[in-house]
Amino acid sequence: MGVAKHRRNLCFGSILCLFSMFSRGQVLPAKAGPEPVLTLAQAEAIAIAHQPMILAARARARAASERTSEQRAGFMPTLNFNSTGVLVADSGTATAAGALTTSSISDRFAYGGTLVQLVTDFGHTSALVSSARASAQAANDQAILTGAQIRLNVRDAYFQVLGAEAVLRAAQEAQANRQLILKQVTALAQSQLRSTLDVNFAGVLESQAELAVVKAQAAVEEQRARLATAMGEDQPISAPLTQEPLPQPLPPTPQGLLTEALQDRADLNEARANQLAAEKFATAEKRLSYPSLNVIGAAGQIPYRDHTLQGDYAAAGFNLDIPVFNGGLFAAQRREAAQNAAARERDVQQTALEVNEQVRDSWYEAQAAFRSLAVTQRLVAQSREALRLAQARYNAGLGSIVELNEAQLNETSAEISAADATYTYLSRRAALDYAVGLLN
Repeated sequence: MGVAKHRRNLCFGSILCLFSMFSRGQVLPAKAGPEPVLTLAQAEAIAIAHQPMILAARARARAASERTSEQRAGFMPTLNFNSTGVLVADSGTATAAGALTTSSISDRFAYGGTLVQLVTDFGHTSALVSSARASAQAANDQAILTGAQIRLNVRDAYFQVLGAEAVLRAAQEAQANRQLILKQVTALAQSQLRSTLDVNFAGVLESQAELAVVKAQAAVEEQRARLATAMGEDQPISAPLTQEPLPQPLPPTPQGLLTEALQDRADLNEARANQLAAEKFATAEKRLSYPSLNVIGAAGQIPYRDHTLQGDYAAAGFNLDIPVFNGGLFAAQRREAAQNAAARERDVQQTALEVNEQVRDSWYEAQAAFRSLAVTQRLVAQSREALRLAQARYNAGLGSIVELNEAQLNETSAEISAADATYTYLSRRAALDYAVGLLN
């Protein structure tokens, strides 16, 4: 009754104020347009576009893709331009074996080019290309995983802001209620219908409610700053956030989610790509002991020369390189690569175990949070009814202010618990989506 009368008085006073302003010819100031709201999808898009972490991951992925071109260059011919001058040479000097020569060493100045084309190295270069391609895919999977982590961080921070604002609203409602009770108790005490003890107690409760509002406001600002960091912004987010609907109900068991996670998790795909890269590199190391065959050509001119040389030259041939002995270097490299490939295989198995655990844990946590929604809603309804009865008993002089305060605390706590349950469930569903690989 007291709350309704108070609201009617405020409404009536506002109408009189507006009527007085219009009678004096005053004009109400124009209202500014509503501040644009920030949806969860917009927050994620901003983060994906501006977060330094994802930009760095993408740059590393592009850098890794260039290694494939580096290894593929072994299949392409190489062409070099040379310019050589011999000022003094002993008569009759000639070069030794090991290179394609055009003349004996004589006084001359010559320029020309050399062309080298790999014919075959029995799969060594192709294995290196495959290893580099798999490494590039692993780097790309790492960039995808980074994007999923950023989206998870944004969702968690977004829901934390909404939860903090819900707590703030509950605290503000409790403060307004206690302020009203303080005014009522003060008026009753002045009429000697209540004791000054009730007034002092109501004042303490009102101060506690004000302190709770201050703390809730600080929590909102803190969570908004955290959201800005998750989005890659250097200024706190001030735009209003939209309420997100509850997702679809959870599946009855996590088994289907496990199958999906083993296919879609970016970190598991990265581990598999690294394993493939290690296996291909081990294959390349095995083929180091194989021969390699190159076709070689050289051509040029000799504008300054002695009488024993012609004015230009050209030659073509081949070079077969057969490794014989190098102190066990190739054997050690081969064993090292094989052990690294075996370790990568174990990494895949360990990552699969971790994915399995994460999906199950996330599903259980989300299931528990979902079940708490109905409990907290029922608790809110019960606490509101208890507060209504306590208020009626106090107004009738049958209850104490301590009883009324206890009912208020219970109602505020229930409201906060309900808000916390809702946004905890949303956060845990986001963690489950990440564990399954749906945020890629």
